[in-house]
Amino acid sequence: MENKTHISGRLTFLGTGTSVGVPMIGCNCPVCRSADPRDARLRCSALIQIAGKKILIDTGPDFRQQALRHHITRLDAIAITHNHYDHLYGLDDVRPLGSVSVYGEPLVLKTIHETMPYCFGEHKYPGSPTIHLHQVTPYEPFMIEDVSILPLRVTHGRLPIVGYRIGSLAYITDASELPEDTYAALRGEGAYAALGPVRTLVLNALRVTPHPSHFSLSESIAAAGRIGARDTYFIHFSHDIGLHAEVDASLPAGMHMACDGLQIEIA
Repeated sequence: MENKTHISGRLTFLGTGTSVGVPMIGCNCPVCRSADPRDARLRCSALIQIAGKKILIDTGPDFRQQALRHHITRLDAIAITHNHYDHLYGLDDVRPLGSVSVYGEPLVLKTIHETMPYCFGEHKYPGSPTIHLHQVTPYEPFMIEDVSILPLRVTHGRLPIVGYRIGSLAYITDASELPEDTYAALRGEGAYAALGPVRTLVLNALRVTPHPSHFSLSESIAAAGRIGARDTYFIHFSHDIGLHAEVDASLPAGMHMACDGLQIEIA
């Protein structure tokens, strides 16, 4: 594999919340009542700007709000991690952005066809999004012009999904387990030695207590320790994670709570 780890760019966290967002409807807990804007979380999505390209990871139901907030007027590609509602079902809102290429595993592409049939075929609905679908396979890189993207296998409960490595950045959400091949790809070992280790890792950490299909905070910290990135940013929080300021201050060196709107440089 060609070494693409030294392409610099920027990642913007458009949303860092779990499926119900934070605050959660009907909840009166301290996190949901917090006045700290870092505790207000839209559903997970991220914008990566690298080598002149704008690559979106996931289009949840808050994408319209996120695109308006961050003045997104163009996308070169959308990489979908899996077909759950909170990661996919804002896809229709890309319609003002022109033609968009969407990358995902076969189940993702099948879900798009079944839920948005008006975008495809001879009788495409006028004004519907112009979407070009591309299948990805774990551990087989694909190119967005000069940008190489490596899909990584991730286990989300019983559902196999993908994360993405782009140069020295890796973005993984909704993981409950990572296969050994994914650890190797993140550490730049074996067949992935030419890539080198990731420097910036984004990883889900749903809450403090265990969950059957998501890493808890302690599990995510342990996984991040095995990977050894220079900086790790945790995402996909429920309100049960606790207050941002308190949890962030408790994390090991080099590990951080992400928040909506946070921008980080990648290199």
